[in-house]
Amino acid sequence: MSGSSILRRLDWLTVFLFALLVFFGWINIYSTTLTENANSIFDFSTLYGKQLFFIGLSMASIVIIMALENSFFERFSSLFYIISLMLLAGLFVFGKTIAGATSWYDFGFFNFQPSELGKLTAALALAKYLSDIQTDLRKIKHQWYAVLILVVPIILILPQPDPGSALVYFSLFFVLFREGLPLQYLGFAILLILLFVSTLMFGVIWVGIGLGIITSLFFLFKKPTFKVPTLPLVLFLICCMGVSLSVNFVYNNVFEQRHRDRFSLWLGLEKDPIRLEQIKKTIGYNTYQAEKAIESGGFIGKGFLEGTRTKGDFVPEQHTDYIFSSVGEEWGFMGTTFIVLLFSLFFLRLIHLAERQKRSFNRMYGYGVISILLIHYFVNIGMVIGLLPTIGIPLPFFSYGGSGLIFFTAMLFIFLKFDAARLSEI
Repeated sequence: MSGSSILRRLDWLTVFLFALLVFFGWINIYSTTLTENANSIFDFSTLYGKQLFFIGLSMASIVIIMALENSFFERFSSLFYIISLMLLAGLFVFGKTIAGATSWYDFGFFNFQPSELGKLTAALALAKYLSDIQTDLRKIKHQWYAVLILVVPIILILPQPDPGSALVYFSLFFVLFREGLPLQYLGFAILLILLFVSTLMFGVIWVGIGLGIITSLFFLFKKPTFKVPTLPLVLFLICCMGVSLSVNFVYNNVFEQRHRDRFSLWLGLEKDPIRLEQIKKTIGYNTYQAEKAIESGGFIGKGFLEGTRTKGDFVPEQHTDYIFSSVGEEWGFMGTTFIVLLFSLFFLRLIHLAERQKRSFNRMYGYGVISILLIHYFVNIGMVIGLLPTIGIPLPFFSYGGSGLIFFTAMLFIFLKFDAARLSEI
């Protein structure tokens, strides 16, 4: 298909929503990083100037993607995936440590984070494997191979340590469930999370009592025709108690102190007022200041460049992970609502595009893109407003950063190129 034909069939509504997100992101980066000594928006020594440069690189990546054949991405998806794994492994030797995580390669003006490339290549590799004609997610062997594609980069990322990026890879399990992985696995994962949180909050004894009450109510109100094998139920309850008994060991011996502090603050586990105050001043400081910044914006905000907390550097990392707080302070409830609606329209449109794909590879890759962007959006905003524990991942297309913006853009426009060519591939 010719380049002009691709451009005509490109979903310009998605492109427009993408452009709005990038534009408003840069506006807020400009606001949070502007200093009195600034001379020009094209001053590349400033953070907002560098972000303009990254936007330019992102536009260049779009041109390259549009010039390549669609089959290029599917044909070499496995190779791209292997290269990304090699880059992740290379961090243990050549990586640069920033904010406690050895997640970067230092190229002078530009720091490259290979986990961002890894998200793109994992989505491609997973779509390639699942779209193979003999792949059936009802078979245990195929389930293991699919899970392995996601687990290997997670194993390489966790020791950096970068749990935020590792969490993003788990979002690709949504693609597996969309393509036929039994929902029992999802139920099992939710149960593990509930057991983990419940044990931390209430203790093993109360979790055991709760399981006993739930089981008793189940037998009291179940229909007479509904038969439940006794042995599997007993084994299930034993497994649940085993998980609950192991929670404290994992929490105290596997998690680092900073991770335990985040859970303590989020779940209200800390009872010592002095220790709680220490955690708030360290782990919880960013979230506390972000909430105050959003709260101070009121309904219509203080106005562009008028954020006192933004100008006073009250919120650390306000141009990256906490950029949503600057929206709340300067643009108020109306501004944050607009950004949430903009992201919502963006995701709904991507889901529509994924569902209309004729080729399974394109659909699976599309849902991979949606999963990655959605978890970034949900976790980032949830963290800023205090609904989720602090996890350092950026807001897509919004936060400052070259690796994130370039690879988010590439990820999106590869999918848009697939969509533009869908009719010619029937």
